[in-house]
Amino acid sequence: MRILLIEDDIPTSKGIETLLKKEGVTVDTTSFGQYGIEVGKIYDYDGIVLDLMLPDIDGVEVIKRLRSANIKTPVIVLSGLHEYQDKINCLNIGADDYITKPFESKELLSRIQAVIRRSRGHADSLIKIGRMTVNLQNRHVHIDGALLRLTGKEYSILELLCLRKGATLTKDMFLNHLYGGMDEPELKIIDVFVCKLRKKLMAALGGDCYIETVWGRGYTIKDADPSYEGKLSPELTDLRPNIGTADTL
Repeated sequence: MRILLIEDDIPTSKGIETLLKKEGVTVDTTSFGQYGIEVGKIYDYDGIVLDLMLPDIDGVEVIKRLRSANIKTPVIVLSGLHEYQDKINCLNIGADDYITKPFESKELLSRIQAVIRRSRGHADSLIKIGRMTVNLQNRHVHIDGALLRLTGKEYSILELLCLRKGATLTKDMFLNHLYGGMDEPELKIIDVFVCKLRKKLMAALGGDCYIETVWGRGYTIKDADPSYEGKLSPELTDLRPNIGTADTL
């Protein structure tokens, strides 16, 4: 997942950033609401964590401007304001959740995950595609109940595909999701990651692979079609190695 954090309190911001990064989340951070609006319009975030009391414009205005620009990214409000009406106002203008300060780290993480899951049409933390189950909470992938060992990058790619099942994701989207604009490698690294991921999936699935290439556009994942179970598309006939125990990428 990739999260935009808009929070001007440095200790709180650092704490949230550390918490999310430990869970494999890419985090972009800013102290200013106007900058948050600008990058929120440009990048395809999975969620926005927003403080209401900001030095330039307040968080309520941030929500209004994002929604007026038709930005549908889920917004989780963090605020020291405990009044019932403050919560109602934020939810009415487009916030997806409201958490009062101080908060427990585990609760914040769980509520972020829940909001993002629901925004992608998933009621719980398990996404099932054919014989594959992706657990968004513990970041584990199982094939027929057996754990599939993936690197962090491989899991992040698979997670993004599953959360946006049926949509075609470009290599730029994967790159932004994995690196967040920091020290980004060339686009071809995405092909390398996807190739390795496909190899592991195909080895575990007996030759099947749920990831499809949309030529000239990117990659997608769809619900498995039983009639294709065990079959290979022509471009994947050379991808039959055993599951590796570790990758360097």
